[in-house]
Amino acid sequence: MTTQTDIIKKRYDRIAPYFDRIEGIMEKMMFGDLRAHLWQQVRGDKILEVGVGTGKNFAYYPVNKTITAIDFSSVMIREAEKKRTSLNLKVELMEMDVQALDFPDNHFDSVIGTFLFCSVPDPEQGLRELKRVCKSGGEVLLLEHVLSSHRLLAAIMHLINPITVRLFGANINRQTVKTVQACGFSSVEALAGSSHLVKLIRAVN
Repeated sequence: MTTQTDIIKKRYDRIAPYFDRIEGIMEKMMFGDLRAHLWQQVRGDKILEVGVGTGKNFAYYPVNKTITAIDFSSVMIREAEKKRTSLNLKVELMEMDVQALDFPDNHFDSVIGTFLFCSVPDPEQGLRELKRVCKSGGEVLLLEHVLSSHRLLAAIMHLINPITVRLFGANINRQTVKTVQACGFSSVEALAGSSHLVKLIRAVN
């Protein structure tokens, strides 16, 4: 039986070779600085990146850390492998679904994901998995598209969301801060640099 995860995965498999070009302008205008700011918050030596995609965060990886990076799209992983080779970067890449992580409990000092939970079919399940594999006192750091707090823009986002899901597998109308708050973390906060459309989120386990 084909699941929603299978459907979204196929959409990301399809766009993976073109993904960097599709988002190139936004990366240069805004996302690159936000990625850099989020990665500066990472603590500890053992780090998990979820939703590595084509490896857009590779340029911001801290040095002398043990980093594992996963994605549910095998084609995205292949693109990331090319970038890893060109940058001569040390990172373990694995094909894996964030909704069912194959890691033991309390395994990572920090977990980080950028623009991931817009496309996870069951975001609460995925977030609970991040909480499970993150050590007690460790942090989950997220950079996410969210539903705007501006009423008119939010209405437009709800209206066009079926189109973005169909084309790219991404929901643009999720309220991810509220979803994180529902998952039992000891504290959740939106970091400086957040806007009404994009949130940098820290959740302490």
